[in-house]
Formats: sequence, C-alpha cells, structure tokens
Amino acid sequence: MKLLKLIRYQNLLMIALMQIIFKYGFLDQQNIPLALNDWQYLLLVATTVLIAGAGYLINNIFDKETDTINKPEEVVIGKSISEDKAFNLYIAMNIIGVGIGFYLSNFIEKPAFALLFILISATLYLYASSLKQSLLVGNVIVAILTSMSVIIIGIFNLYPLITLENQAFLGLIFRVLLDYAIFAFVINFIREIVKDLEDVNGDYNQGMNTLPIALGVTRTTRVVFLLSFIPIVALLYYINEYYFVNELYIATIYCLLSIVAPLIYFTVKSASAKNKQDFHHLSLILKFVMLFGILSALVVTLNIKLNA
Repeated sequence: MKLLKLIRYQNLLMIALMQIIFKYGFLDQQNIPLALNDWQYLLLVATTVLIAGAGYLINNIFDKETDTINKPEEVVIGKSISEDKAFNLYIAMNIIGVGIGFYLSNFIEKPAFALLFILISATLYLYASSLKQSLLVGNVIVAILTSMSVIIIGIFNLYPLITLENQAFLGLIFRVLLDYAIFAFVINFIREIVKDLEDVNGDYNQGMNTLPIALGVTRTTRVVFLLSFIPIVALLYYINEYYFVNELYIATIYCLLSIVAPLIYFTVKSASAKNKQDFHHLSLILKFVMLFGILSALVVTLNIKLNA
C-alpha cells in the first residue's frame, strides 16, 4: 500500500479509466477503423500509466524534505522504502514504459513517435528536479502532460489512418479529443495552483518560487477565484453550442449538474478559502470535476445513440 501511495495510484487509475472510456465509450462507437487493436491499446494505457507513475515516484523522491513539513504522516521515502529502491523502481518503470511505446510506434509504422515517450519521461524528471521550483512553469508542465494523455489516444489511433477520403471525419473526432485535452489542461492548471496553496509552508522552506510564495496566499487565492470563471464560461458555451442545440438533453443535464455545478461551488468556496484544509477541499473538488468530465464522453455517446 505504501508503494501505491508513492505512485499516486488513484491518479493513475483515473488516467487509465479516461483512456479506456475514450476507446470503448467513444472511439469504438464511431464506426471507424483504429490503428491499434484492443490488446495494443491496453499496452498504450499501460505505458501511459507506467511513465506517469514513474513521474510521481521521482517527484516523491525529490520532495522528501518538503513532504516532511507538508505531509509528515504520508512520507514513505526513507521510512518504508529506501531512496535507492525507489529510484531503481523509477528506472524500471520508465524502461518498460518507453519500451512499450517503442513497440507501438513501430507497429503503426511511425518509429519517430517513440521520442514522445522519451520526451515525456525526461520532462517529468526535469519537473521534479528543478522546473517545479520556477514560477508557474511547473504548473503549466503538469497541466500539459495531463492533457497529453488524451491527445496521445488520437496520435496512435487516428493519425496513422488519416487519408484524403477520411480526413474530414477523423479530423472531427480528433478535435473532440482535443477539446477534452484542453478541458484537462485548464482544470489541472488551476488544481496545481491550489495544491501550491495547500503546500505553501513546505515549499517556502525549500526555497521554491511558487505563485503563493511570490504573490502571497491571499492574492493567489484571488487568482484562483478569477481563473475558475474560465472553465465555467467555456463549458456553458460548449454545452449550449454542441449539446443543447443538437437536442442532447441528457448530456446537457449531466454536464450542468456534474461538472458546471461543482465548478460553481468551487468558485464560491475559493472566495473564502484561507487554510490548508480549505485548499485540500478545493483540490478534491477539481479531482471530481475531472472524473465527471471524463465520464461525459460516455454520456454524450449514449445520448447520441438514444437520439438516433
């Protein structure tokens, strides 16, 4: 169980769930050919989870001193698992993950795509070792890498099969994936700032330059409050433009109740958030927003089938 905490198994399960839903709840329902068969797609899920898990692991290794201040009861490195063992596991997970990525890239006859996995792995290491100490840089990197777990689905399943005849339709499907990737980026970017607010004391003692340290907790909380309006306004426009207008009423109600409503609650609570517990609560809300956002792909697909 200690090891599972190190690799943030709950986040990894969410990544795996997201990729499985997009495959079986969205792509498979479009009656289009896909470059990867079922077991190869599961390998794609596995390599995403392995590299992401390795990223969480190396982050925990570098964050050992910070976590001792922020979350002393959750520190595992140096207590239950030695730093050497954790680092060896990090190396093994990356080797297996990149190796699977190399195989899949060659299978779809795009060997250069293997560089994508190497780049993600290297970026996660740089983030853990240095980039997260820079103002907003770490927040942006984490948000981008999270959105990449959506984009990579289209890169490996759709892009290799694009021809002049199917370019328009596959391009439309890819744009839907891109919309979800943008949603994931925005939610995770805000959540990373909230997590910085939650961990401000430990980050300050370690000499990091996060937004709460640069602006102060009160001003950063106001920034979070203002940023929270971006996904709310964007989602209301998107829901009206693509769901309500097209009579996808089930999807409309679902998104309003399970995504927009929690975001509005987040905005209200962020206006009065002051302490570590408040910020942890806000972070948890955004995690649920991500989960329900992922599930919306399945709800929309089912709604379209019911209307057909």
